[in-house]
Amino acid sequence: MARTERFQGHDYYNIDELLSEEHLLARGAVRDWVSSEIMPIIEDYSNRAEYPRHIVKGLAEIGAFGPSLPEKYGCGGMDEISYGIIMQELERGDSGVRSAASVQGSLVMYPIYKFGSEEQRMKYLPKLASGEFIGCFGLTEPDHGSNPNGMITNIRDDGDAYILNGSKMWITNSPIADVAVVWAKDEEGVIRGLIVEKGMKGFSAPEIHGKWSLRASCTGELVFEDVRVPKANLLPNVKGLKGPLSCLSKARYGIAWGVIGAAMDCYDSALRYSQERVQFGKPIGAFQLTQKKLAEMITEITKAQLLAWRLGTLANKGKATPAQISMAKRNNVMMALEVAREARQIHGGMGITNEYPCMRHMMNLETVLTYEGTHDIHLLITGMDVTGFNAFK
Repeated sequence: MARTERFQGHDYYNIDELLSEEHLLARGAVRDWVSSEIMPIIEDYSNRAEYPRHIVKGLAEIGAFGPSLPEKYGCGGMDEISYGIIMQELERGDSGVRSAASVQGSLVMYPIYKFGSEEQRMKYLPKLASGEFIGCFGLTEPDHGSNPNGMITNIRDDGDAYILNGSKMWITNSPIADVAVVWAKDEEGVIRGLIVEKGMKGFSAPEIHGKWSLRASCTGELVFEDVRVPKANLLPNVKGLKGPLSCLSKARYGIAWGVIGAAMDCYDSALRYSQERVQFGKPIGAFQLTQKKLAEMITEITKAQLLAWRLGTLANKGKATPAQISMAKRNNVMMALEVAREARQIHGGMGITNEYPCMRHMMNLETVLTYEGTHDIHLLITGMDVTGFNAFK
C-alpha cells in the first residue's frame, strides 16, 4: 500500500539553532528525496522482502555514500554532523535504506580511504561514491559474531596473491555487491583487510531469506573457496582488529543518528493519529494515557537528538571515543524501538498494517538493536570504560 506522505520534523529543543546552513541544506535535500522516492514504495518492497535496487543511483546523487570523505574521490567532503543528519533522514524512510548507505560509506569506502593505498582509493572510491559499484563488509562469521577476534577466515601467501578461505554471515548488500572488504587472519594469525571483487573464482554470495526484519534490505553470506586475491588488493595500512573496529565505530555513529529518524517517523504518525482518531466522543490524544505516551516519546527523542548532536561535535574535532559512540548507539536504538512500540499501541489495530509505518520500523529496529554490536555488548563497552575492568573475558 502506497503511503500518503505527511511527515513534519520534530525539534522540541530548537536544536536546529545549533546546526549550520550546510547541515540544514543537506537535511532538506535528503528529506525531500526520501519523501518522494522512498515513502511511496517502501511498504510494498518491505512486504515483498525485496531491496529497491533502483534507489542506488538516487542515494549517490544526494551524496549518501561517504558524505564526509574527501571530494577528491567523488565524495561530499562534509562534516560528521552532516553525515549523521543524512543517515537520520534515510532511516526515517527505512532502516534498510540507511543500512545500504551506511555499509557503503562507513564499512567499505571508509576503510579503503583510511587503510588503502592511493591507487586503491582512486580505483574504487569514485565508483562507490557514484553508485556504479555496490560494496559490502565481511567481518561477522557464522560462529563468531560478538567475538570477531575468533574468526577462522584466513589467507595464505601464494606468490603474487593470497589464497582466501572461509565464510561470512549476515552481510548487508552481499548478493548484489561488486566489491567486498573482507577481514581474514594471515598465516601469523594477524587480521588483515582485503578487497575482494565479484567474479573472482571461488567467491560466492548467497542471499539469506526468511527475514521478518530489514525485509527491504539485501542480506547474504560471503563464501570463499580457495579464492585467489591479488596482493595489490590487500589494505596496506592496517593490521589487527583495530582496522574493522574503527570501521564499526564509524557505522555505529551513523546508527546513533539514523534511528532518530525512525523514531520521529513513528512519533509523527502517532501524534497525527491521536489528533484524528475519535473514541468516546473525543480525539484519543485528549486522554491522559495517550498524552503520557506522546510526552514520553518526544522527551526521549529530544534526549537522543542532543546526544547525537554532542557526539557529532566531538566527532568533528576527532574527539569522539569508541565508548562514547557505543553509548549513543545503544541508547538511541533502544529509544527508537520503544517509541515504535508505543506508537503502534496508539494506532491500535491499524498499527499492525502497512498503512502506517510503526510495525515496519519496529521489526527493523529489532535487528538494529543487535547489529554493529549488540545492545548488551555496548553496555559492557560502557562498563569497561567507566570501571577499567574487562567483563568480556
